[in-house]
Amino acid sequence: MITEDFARLWMKISKDWKSHLEDELLPNLTEGQLNALELLQKYQPMKPSELLKYLQTTPAAITTLLDRMEKGGLIERSRDSSDRRIVWVTVTDHGENEAKRGIEIRELFLQGALDRISSHNQQLLVYLLGKVANAG
Repeated sequence: MITEDFARLWMKISKDWKSHLEDELLPNLTEGQLNALELLQKYQPMKPSELLKYLQTTPAAITTLLDRMEKGGLIERSRDSSDRRIVWVTVTDHGENEAKRGIEIRELFLQGALDRISSHNQQLLVYLLGKVANAG
């Protein structure tokens, strides 16, 4: 049955992806932190609550993530000058360097996987995955 084949392949790809990123991003970065850094690079400064809509998690999980990132020197938190209740999050230089490293690791992994098929089939794969992803 095609759904069984799809599920088996999807799980293998997902497992390989997670395993590779976990191994290669260490010791300074996790996949979740890389995702947060990329968002911050694009939209900074951001309030922690603004990360929620992009990362699809809970406020408590965002707080824990940002705590670890701040401890690792990846981000800085600062209070708004006109409203002390507001906290702004920005990427540090160390965070910028780690984001760049993480993106390169991810790109090399994906390019290695995609290089197994022709350019035409790469485009077709992306098109079809887009159809599957937007089917819901």
